[in-house]
Amino acid sequence: MNRKAIIFLADGMADEPLPELGGKTPLEAANTPAMDSIAREGVNGTFLTLPEGLPTSSDVANMSVLGFYPERNYPGRGPIEAVSQGIELGPDDVAFRCNLVYVSSDGVLRDYSAGHIDNETAAQLMHDLQEQFGNSDVTFHSGVSYRNLLVLHGKRFSDRIHYFKPDSSQDMPVAELKLSAADDSPEAAYTVEFLDRLGQLCAAFLAAHPLNRGRKAPANWIWPWSPGRRPRLEPFSVCYDGRRGAVISAVDVIKGIGKSSGMEVIEVPGATGFLDTNYAGKVAAALEAIQRNDLVYVHVEAIDECSHLGDLKLKRQAIEDFDSKIVAPVLAALKGKGITFAVLPDHPVPIKLRKHTTTPVPLAIAGPGIEPDSVQSFSETLAPTGSLGFLRGNELVKKVLGL
Repeated sequence: MNRKAIIFLADGMADEPLPELGGKTPLEAANTPAMDSIAREGVNGTFLTLPEGLPTSSDVANMSVLGFYPERNYPGRGPIEAVSQGIELGPDDVAFRCNLVYVSSDGVLRDYSAGHIDNETAAQLMHDLQEQFGNSDVTFHSGVSYRNLLVLHGKRFSDRIHYFKPDSSQDMPVAELKLSAADDSPEAAYTVEFLDRLGQLCAAFLAAHPLNRGRKAPANWIWPWSPGRRPRLEPFSVCYDGRRGAVISAVDVIKGIGKSSGMEVIEVPGATGFLDTNYAGKVAAALEAIQRNDLVYVHVEAIDECSHLGDLKLKRQAIEDFDSKIVAPVLAALKGKGITFAVLPDHPVPIKLRKHTTTPVPLAIAGPGIEPDSVQSFSETLAPTGSLGFLRGNELVKKVLGL
């Protein structure tokens, strides 16, 4: 039976039991009646979002959830976000994700987001970097907050570069986090040398920039990572028997996956990727999009950001906001409409670690024709005991669409 479906994706929600929560995870300790209702009325299991040998990043995880098999199709985060921004990459272009970060005077990476720098300040800094250093070899492009792009142009550059993921490297000396060549080619060696020189110049420029004066976590360093060339994803409609899909997200990595696969990408004004995002706007967009699409993918970033901050109180708030401001109103508006609902994180971000881990995530699916199992609430502990089992690849999307 063909179905329409909404997938609620809570970025970074999964965690580990914490002593201060009586051995519960933040999800288990939070008040989540809407997600619990999906678990109670449906089937529960786990999903492998981060296959072995790939970066433990959200681009890989969300490609996995949508069934785009990053094991054979992963292009790097830089080019995915370039697609989202409408940046046309030539065959010899290499796109890097480029965080604006804060490095303390003792040479330690202290904040991967430069204090969650606001969009306006970040855009001005990226504009000024382009004015100062942009040329035929390199261009700078602003994104959302700290999430920006750097593109290298020309055959002498390589995407075969080893890098450190900034949100997994906080409180480490930057001297231990340098880029390195992933092969023996002269292009890879030159790319590392070029970016090292460019990084030093940018650091000096940003340290003296007026917009960084007085900031607790100034954006005084650029952090290029996850390079790649133009992505080549198979269209969603081809993967799923002509079905149409849409994505709703604040961040370029999700919108880039959507655009690269021919899904409808819905822009929601006021969507920020943090706790102040426009929840009501995302709900309205989802309810409208499901009228013309078979699957709507509603992604919320805030929980991931709170996890990387290591702030348990904020993470719990973000989980409860996701439940009450996204999941609950969508379920209420579509009750009795024959829609299938799924909820899951894209990966864990344990508060104690402040970085992604590869543990399979909890998953719950409820909808027409789905016989409930015995699980009564949505959690990392209970999901593996459900009847759904362990899913991977395109099994989730196929199941919710009835394919």
